[in-house]
Amino acid sequence: MSQTASLTTDGVTAAEHGVSPTVLGFWLYLMTDCVLFAALFAAFAVMSNEFAGGSTGRDLFNISGVALETGALLVSSITYGFAMISAHRRQRRAVLGWLLVTFVLGAFFLAQELREFSQLIAGGAGPDRSAFLSSFFTLVGTHGLHVTAGLVWMAVLVAHVVRSSDISERDLTRLTCLSLFWHFLDIVWIGVFTFVYLGSVL
Repeated sequence: MSQTASLTTDGVTAAEHGVSPTVLGFWLYLMTDCVLFAALFAAFAVMSNEFAGGSTGRDLFNISGVALETGALLVSSITYGFAMISAHRRQRRAVLGWLLVTFVLGAFFLAQELREFSQLIAGGAGPDRSAFLSSFFTLVGTHGLHVTAGLVWMAVLVAHVVRSSDISERDLTRLTCLSLFWHFLDIVWIGVFTFVYLGSVL
């Protein structure tokens, strides 16, 4: 059996045969996630001025803190890009290093988000306070759940790479799918930061 046929059997086709079916299928999954977030953004747009006599985004949001977590997530996209470059070069230790840096940045982002949620709820601005806050918590919380899933996925891949002696084509496919997912979350968060946070305080 030729090398190309072997790669196709593993779900990774050679470059001249196009994109891996696994990666293509993951693109289709991301399209469904686009629909989900589009619906959540639309819901927030409808409810963004429904404060029920409570606090507005200008009263509640700390833009400097949100900018810090935004920077961490954006930098994590760059570090994951370095992990992918290392993976294509089959530099296993470099892949592990960049994945660990990416994980730390993602965990920092998530910790900051949870801290913001806890402060809002402690101050009486929970999701049950107004339609504005309900839509805010739903949109930002859904993104946070996706980041959590990405971190779990990343930890599993790190453990797998640690046990492996080399970066296989199957490993490269898995890393590519997570790369798509992680960059997608970055794009969504740019929309959240711009539309939800900046749009609420300006």
